[in-house]
Amino acid sequence: MRNKVAERQQQFVLREWTLGRILDETVARIPDNDAVVYADRDYRQTWREFAATVDALAKGLMALGVAKGEKVAVWATNVPYWVALQFATAKIGAILITVNTNYREHEIRYLLTQSECENLFIMDGYRDHDYIQTLYNIAPELRTQARGCFKCAALPHLRRVMFLGVEKHRGMYSVPEIMAMSVMTTHEEYVARQASLDPWDVINMQYTSGTTGFPKGVMLTHVGVGLNGYWIGRHQRFSDKDRVCLPVPLFHCFGCVLGVSACVNHGATMVILETYNALHMLEAIDSERCTAVYGVPTMYLAALEHKMFKRFDVSSLRTGIMAGSVCPEPLMRRVTEDMYMKEITICYGLTEASPVMTQSDIHDPLDVRCSTVGCAMPGIEVRIGDPETCEELPRGQVGEILCRGYNVMKGYYNMPEATAAAIHPDGWLHSGDLGVMDENGYIRVTGRIKDMIIRGGENVYPREVEEFLMGMEGVLDVQVVAVPSRKYGEEVGVFIIPKPGYEILPEDVRDYCRGKIAWYKIPRYIACVEGFPLTASGKIQKFKLREMAAERWPEAMAEATPGGKNA
Repeated sequence: MRNKVAERQQQFVLREWTLGRILDETVARIPDNDAVVYADRDYRQTWREFAATVDALAKGLMALGVAKGEKVAVWATNVPYWVALQFATAKIGAILITVNTNYREHEIRYLLTQSECENLFIMDGYRDHDYIQTLYNIAPELRTQARGCFKCAALPHLRRVMFLGVEKHRGMYSVPEIMAMSVMTTHEEYVARQASLDPWDVINMQYTSGTTGFPKGVMLTHVGVGLNGYWIGRHQRFSDKDRVCLPVPLFHCFGCVLGVSACVNHGATMVILETYNALHMLEAIDSERCTAVYGVPTMYLAALEHKMFKRFDVSSLRTGIMAGSVCPEPLMRRVTEDMYMKEITICYGLTEASPVMTQSDIHDPLDVRCSTVGCAMPGIEVRIGDPETCEELPRGQVGEILCRGYNVMKGYYNMPEATAAAIHPDGWLHSGDLGVMDENGYIRVTGRIKDMIIRGGENVYPREVEEFLMGMEGVLDVQVVAVPSRKYGEEVGVFIIPKPGYEILPEDVRDYCRGKIAWYKIPRYIACVEGFPLTASGKIQKFKLREMAAERWPEAMAEATPGGKNA
């Protein structure tokens, strides 16, 4: 274990490939192996068939006029065609924007505006949210204008809306219609477009928030997404014999990089769930003989505690990834023993790092995989440094976790000041997390500089929720903090100072939020107070508010862990 970091760096070769080339290499090697499987509907494609779908979709988009550098947003769960779209856009040099499926009108309007997005793929809806109606509310012109000359007052950059399926909707192109247009793009035009691409071009944008307010578009490259995925799969010893169950959302890096990119790099089969469900995950692992499965701790726990767990044969499993939040050692032991995942690994990073900067090894002792987040990935420098200067600190001393390498984002879209604050002039990316590195190079996360809340693997940024709640009648001031939770790691808590003469009840706050912001951002714990703890200079002491939250709502730590229900 002592020489693990040195060994990893010696293995590294900077492979400057586009995502299209990565796919083509795999297709040429194993054309008849399964590439994509949806076990619940017996949908499966070989690598040859998957590549044909990608090419038809890519050429169809070119025929529609989608140019290199244009943004293509996808607002959908893990439906068929999602992964094909990821590679179709990459092959023509378009930038795929992955949209959180929990977004509501307030958030999708902001994302499409800030990103200056020209194209949008959409599905019908998710849970109780009708995406189609939401889009018609924002862009009523869709109902009346011809698809080829669409113009929207609220979204002036948007040119085309596409439905990620076979159904037809007013103002939108369906996938079959787009693929039928592929004959309008010649083979020579398609090859020329691919030849014009640079592996360091931006091909993916994911929106992540910060302590300063609204989400920022993280710009990731072919090399960042492709090479990071290669090493993630390599550290799990993936090959074309592996079958990987992916119940995690594709709009997260967890899905589209740790999952899709890792699989495509190594030719592993992607067994995809449209949405997470513990029972469906177990059924897929059993029926498809999966060798790996991904999830956040609550997903594994829900599967293990499902009343039907013992009815399924999961003995084909050997590896996978647990990420998103800290894994308790008792849970890790259950996963390795009851789910046979002796080689499960832990990954750590952030979207801005493409996203993984450290990963544990399948041979690391179990206590190391629970107490640390592994060591630096090949080709990536990781250090514990001074948060201000980025100067390296001695081993064993707490500082900010920093990384530098091929994986660091190009920046935040149209936000140069935020980019400069995130990336030091010397190339070091600030994680915002505190950690300590041992003599062997293994890192333990000890806390956070930023105030981000991680609820069951979903990032919640207090400033964004605070600014939203300030628009509620009767609110004078508001502070959002993490409440320690046994079930989700952390829950969203809020302290509100009401205006004189106003009484604000917890249900009033939830009603104000419902349908306007993503459900996981809605505060679970709410209290009205007369004031906030302040420093001598009048600054709010958030750490004291977090302490108050833990003391005020101890029931969050006493709550039963999830069983058979969806996490």
